[in-house]
Amino acid sequence: MTPSERPRRLNLQQRSALAGEAAAAAAEVESALTLPSDPGAAAFFDVDNTVMQGASIFHLARGLHRREFFTTREILGAAWKQAYFRIVGVEDPTHVAEARAGALAFIAGHTTTELEELGELIFDEAMAHRIWPGTRALAQLHLDEGQRVWLVTAAPIEIASIIARRLGLTGAMGTVAEHVDGVYTGQLVGDLLHGPAKAEAVRALAEREGLDLARCSAYSDSFNDLPMLSMVGDPCAVNPDARLRAHARAHRWRIRDYRTGRKAARAGLVAAAVAGAVSGAVAAGVSVRGRDRS
Repeated sequence: MTPSERPRRLNLQQRSALAGEAAAAAAEVESALTLPSDPGAAAFFDVDNTVMQGASIFHLARGLHRREFFTTREILGAAWKQAYFRIVGVEDPTHVAEARAGALAFIAGHTTTELEELGELIFDEAMAHRIWPGTRALAQLHLDEGQRVWLVTAAPIEIASIIARRLGLTGAMGTVAEHVDGVYTGQLVGDLLHGPAKAEAVRALAEREGLDLARCSAYSDSFNDLPMLSMVGDPCAVNPDARLRAHARAHRWRIRDYRTGRKAARAGLVAAAVAGAVSGAVAAGVSVRGRDRS
């Protein structure tokens, strides 16, 4: 189905389901000749503030901006549109669609090869040293037990896959959109891989890979990821925000915090003020991937 053939308006649940299905379909699976010794269990890790200090999309966007992938005016315009609709609370689907389209417009015309090549460089210069050693160790424990490990993030599938590959993980699921003949169209497949969409992605992947979710683990810092955390048998709050920490304590979930007290407090304030507006806008703009015309 081409972008023009797809229904123009989808409700939030439909967009989340479509985003989850697309992310699961795009997930990289390990190429090892031997199967994992525990194929029925796996672990799913959020990225921002869980695996990595800060927002991966911010570091990616800053690196792309330095390389003149887009202009300051373009990214500020996209961020403003996202912030406006979050603050005002507009729910009209036409207005929301227009905001999303505006945030994506500036990326159209760039190639997937450009983003993937730059993503490798940006990981080395801005992300590698921000990986939380504690979370990396948790992921390695699952690998050592013969389980597969996937990243699940609202960040672009391109950068999510780079992070997973560099850390030696099984693969990644991230926000997916379309390209035609390797050139970005500026249209997402569904919506950002966020909140309920992450749970849809995990569910679709579990079905495809024959995973028993009751034997799986999930890790996140955000209350927004409660749908994903609640669907596995072993949820763990990592560097949690206040609401997730309270929920985890109430339900006796594991909690791991690798921040100092000052960093934890500052992270909560910054995340509340910035992540929703800027990360949402930039993620929509740079997390584009899709299907070539047949």
